Amino acid sequence: MDERIPRDFETLRATILDRRESLPKRIAQIAAYALDNPDDIAFGTAASIAASAGVQPSTLIRFAQQLGFDGFTSLQQVFRERLRERNSSYDERLQALRAKAEGGAGHRAIFDGFVAAASTSLNDISRTLDDAHLEDAISLLAKAQTIYVLAKRRSYPVATYIAYALGKLKIRNQLIESAAGLNAEMIAFATPADAVIAISFSPYAPATIEEARTISEQGVPIVAITDSSFSPLAQFARVWFEVAEADFAGFRSLSATMALAMALTVGVGEKRRDMGRKRKA
Repeated sequence: MDERIPRDFETLRATILDRRESLPKRIAQIAAYALDNPDDIAFGTAASIAASAGVQPSTLIRFAQQLGFDGFTSLQQVFRERLRERNSSYDERLQALRAKAEGGAGHRAIFDGFVAAASTSLNDISRTLDDAHLEDAISLLAKAQTIYVLAKRRSYPVATYIAYALGKLKIRNQLIESAAGLNAEMIAFATPADAVIAISFSPYAPATIEEARTISEQGVPIVAITDSSFSPLAQFARVWFEVAEADFAGFRSLSATMALAMALTVGVGEKRRDMGRKRKA
């Protein structure tokens, strides 16, 4: 077995992202589709996947071979295994963690596992964060009349923290979330003088992507936090950050995302204060 061939989805994803700049146009197109729609790749036919991605079926074979596989079926197995792992219930994940604890290491082993995952995430973002992107995002957000915050599901805790912190800094903001289903009405108030922080990770919440598309069409600049240059959220963003979170026993950390959210929020507060001083000078 060739050890260079990706054998799990995370390795496959990292390989695709590492090679994305050098991939031929059509192969890059199917690569983007594969990362955005991994469930479709797992169980679709070559014909149906090719039609959905807008390429010829032969492109799927060339895509697989580009990654070292002998054919598309071999590549498809990686996507199917990911789906089996993802579909394991939280009860099963907890049982796995409980087994680790009962194996002699105790619950401290579980704690240490989560700490290790968080540390990995934080070290990765510290190493890869683009300083110019950070400055651009803070400058964009600091000029906004209102900062809208958009996230769903796993990303939602980060959005609530951002809204809370912006409020404490007395920066006008709006969390796009309504129990009454008034998200569309909230979004309609956003103008090009405002800005949006949008957060979504694979398997990207459809509502987040659709609302980001609507806001973008209104001319509102978006700062996105996501996990891939192929993310559908990245295409709408003026500035976007790629954050890869590590996981432990199937539970993925939010440590790096939260650190970035804190940096953006506090950075905006500092930037607005500097802008205020210059206006008074």
